[in-house]
Amino acid sequence: MNLLKAASTLSLLTLASRITGLLREIMVASFFGASAWTDAFNVAFRLPNLLRRMFAEGAFSQAFVPLLSQTRQTRSPEQTQELVDQVSTALFWILAAISAIGVAAAPLLVWLTASGLHPAAFDAAVWMTRLMFPYAGLISLVALSAGILNTWKHFAVPAVTPALLNLSVIGAAFALHRVIDPPIYALAVGVMIGGVLQLAVQFPALRRHAVVPRFRLSFIRAWRSEGVHRVVKQMLPASLSVSVAQVSIVINTQIASHLHAGSVSWLAYADRLMEFPTALLGVALGSVLLPSLARASAVDDADKYSRLLDWGLRLTLLLALPSAVALLVFARPLVAMLFNYGRFDQADVLATTLALRAYGVGLIGLVGVKILAPGFYARQDLRTPVKMALIVLGATQAMNLLFVPWLGHAGLALAISLGALLNASLLFGGLRRRGMFVPQPGWRGYALRVVLAQLPLAALLAWGAIALPWGRSHGDLARLGMGLGLLAVAAAVYFLCLWLLGFRLRQFAHRE
Repeated sequence: MNLLKAASTLSLLTLASRITGLLREIMVASFFGASAWTDAFNVAFRLPNLLRRMFAEGAFSQAFVPLLSQTRQTRSPEQTQELVDQVSTALFWILAAISAIGVAAAPLLVWLTASGLHPAAFDAAVWMTRLMFPYAGLISLVALSAGILNTWKHFAVPAVTPALLNLSVIGAAFALHRVIDPPIYALAVGVMIGGVLQLAVQFPALRRHAVVPRFRLSFIRAWRSEGVHRVVKQMLPASLSVSVAQVSIVINTQIASHLHAGSVSWLAYADRLMEFPTALLGVALGSVLLPSLARASAVDDADKYSRLLDWGLRLTLLLALPSAVALLVFARPLVAMLFNYGRFDQADVLATTLALRAYGVGLIGLVGVKILAPGFYARQDLRTPVKMALIVLGATQAMNLLFVPWLGHAGLALAISLGALLNASLLFGGLRRRGMFVPQPGWRGYALRVVLAQLPLAALLAWGAIALPWGRSHGDLARLGMGLGLLAVAAAVYFLCLWLLGFRLRQFAHRE
């Protein structure tokens, strides 16, 4: 399998879901702006999302995918199917219980997450939390399916599935925002519809490409199985590792809820733009790398393991650095051309721009973590990332104390960015010390050429941000076309510079 082709395909498919996600945010910004009501929705949606990241896409995937890959490599198809069935059954019943508890405890959860919300917004957040909390269970089962499909080297369906959520939210908002009071509830209805659709499309893909999980009634039998015990044993440290990052997000949301109304939403809009390169690069490369690293670990091929990490890090620098430059230099035009419609006014543009630039500082770290962490997960070493995550949590909250009084909501984003850079540095150092990663020759010259290629890119974007008009008075379509055109030219200039500096596509082809 050509890993570059697989990662490129996954990135393109992920791009489709991210574009629909961006359209969703544009619609929310235009219909609802950045207010106490959008803060309420973001808080309510964040709660099941946190559980999804902690439990499904985080700890569960990190524990389950390497074990499934190892079992598929070394055991019979029947034993692999049995592992999938046992884990699926245990996961289903655990998620059902957690969803029920979340619905019942919604007021407490909202208070713990954002006690500073306006009373009416707090009540709205509780109602939407109760409606959307089962989404965590649905999307966790989607993550189970994605782990199976990725292990079988089928990445398409997991990559495009998030688009169904975005399309559902957009459709529900257009259809229901005039008939539901308050209108923000339409977004919560759309989330639940999207969760059902995301799960529904998994089973045809599993039937066609991999194995279909068979859910059983007996939780006790599944819980006592060897496979579930191994997953749980690996999940415990992984849960702590992922939980540390999510605890930091909860703390930041709590702080933001006590700042100016709209702070939670400004961070959410900036986060959506920051997630574009994070998903296209970090998630795509990480999804391709983890099963490949696990297979290399299963046959004890240390050289291949190291070369896979080296390949991922080189691509990260090549693609994440220009993305970070764009977020730093071109932040205000990006926010203006994408969100400055309807209720999203100039003050919202400025506030979101500050947060976006702060996220841009740490983009390489945010992407790098998704490449470096699988280096530990694939070897089923989950304790080391836990220790590093605890250090990062402490450092991030210390930075909050320093930055928030000075920068407000943007200080929260800056602390996350610097924490991500610290986390990536710790992970990189840990891999090097353990001999799990040995850089291939030529890194110094490679990095210098990548940095040199940023200069014309940064100059062009800086000129566009200053010299071109980005206000509403110049027309919505004109702004959008001008911004997308300038970004396309900047990308072409960057890749032309890379070509002139000696980079060729064949250098990044990597076959297993």
